[in-house]
Amino acid sequence: MERMVGDILEQAGSAGASAAEAAVSMDVGLGVTVRKGEVETLEFHRDRGLGLTVYFGQRKGSASTSDFRPDTIRETVQAACDIARYTSEDAAAGLAPAERMAREVPELDLYHPWDLSADQAIEIARECERAGLDTDPRITNSEGATVNSHQGLRVYGNSHGFLGGYPSSRHSLSCALIGEQGGHMQRDYWYTVSRLSEELEDADAVGRMAAERTVRRLDGRRLGTRQVPVIFAAEVATGLLRNFTGAIRGGNLYRKSSFLLDHLGKQVFPEFMHVYEQPHLPRALGSAPFDNEGVATVARDLVTDGMLQGYILDSYSARKLGMETTGNAGGVHNLSVDTSDRDIHDLIREMGTGLLVTELMGQGVNLVTGDYSRGAAGFWVENGQIQYPVEEITVAGNLKQMLLNIVAIGNDLETRGNIRTGSILIESMTVAGE
Repeated sequence: MERMVGDILEQAGSAGASAAEAAVSMDVGLGVTVRKGEVETLEFHRDRGLGLTVYFGQRKGSASTSDFRPDTIRETVQAACDIARYTSEDAAAGLAPAERMAREVPELDLYHPWDLSADQAIEIARECERAGLDTDPRITNSEGATVNSHQGLRVYGNSHGFLGGYPSSRHSLSCALIGEQGGHMQRDYWYTVSRLSEELEDADAVGRMAAERTVRRLDGRRLGTRQVPVIFAAEVATGLLRNFTGAIRGGNLYRKSSFLLDHLGKQVFPEFMHVYEQPHLPRALGSAPFDNEGVATVARDLVTDGMLQGYILDSYSARKLGMETTGNAGGVHNLSVDTSDRDIHDLIREMGTGLLVTELMGQGVNLVTGDYSRGAAGFWVENGQIQYPVEEITVAGNLKQMLLNIVAIGNDLETRGNIRTGSILIESMTVAGE
């Protein structure tokens, strides 16, 4: 693959391109879904792709293919060059700066293939679903248990002379169940994911957790409109941080479509908040030695003492803003938040009376204004104790104020993705239902 990338870059140069970058990827995987003990889907996939971008001065052209035959690759290079000749000049177009290329590729322990047969995957899924169905008689149906295993290799190179790649793996097990009581039904799920199969939660544990989460939502009630404190459970609190990163992403900033425009150096969180990137955590799902432009990733603070320290920029958005790339072409890498020594039960007791949100629905987030309104489900809390499940409600506020009104971060760290945070307690939000 490295030789292929090198040949593609050489062909682009011979065709007249002043600069070029190319990426080649190959992926293989297995996916199995079992529902009510029967195999519902069984998929093997083997994907590959090639993407090329060429520059003729400030003119840019891109083309891609999944056909690696030499003639097709030459046609792809020619297509990218032809496109570039007809595009308008863009002063921000070009490769990331040569001096920012990764000179060393640290070993991040990202590749752990799982020698998993289809029969083994089916049995794991069956065990998981069976454990969930047997947990409680109120579990009456299943949406299935799914096992996925994936491994791949991506190689990137550009005409600065950078050429690098690394393999990675990702494995997961999930289960979704349906419970019924008094003629009313509820659904919930649980999942586990890791780069290393041995680190996945046991199939029985995933099934039981899916069942327990489903049962506790039965007999949900609605709430009248009120202003109350709200806890976002860790698994949904990641969404708040994702909204924050969207607001400080270069594309939204140079288009002036962010509620955090011109907030660099300003207070965006309470003073106790520390938000940072950890791109070199071993085996973590967001780890990477370099970004999609070959720029070396580095640990850095985005928020210190509640103050915004930096944006999320690739080379293009950085040039549009008159700044430098932050090594975030392709997104953030293990965005992390310092937690407290309080668990979710401590946060519930601290909240006293309010709402614990465990599920969010819909896309009611406006990053231009910060307006936030999403469907939700969870639990009503009084006197520091969960009283009953709630459903068909909406939680609303403005993200700018919501982030500033964070009271505490729990120690129940969510690590099943690229954003790592505990449960988040917010001082006050509008809850609407009946």
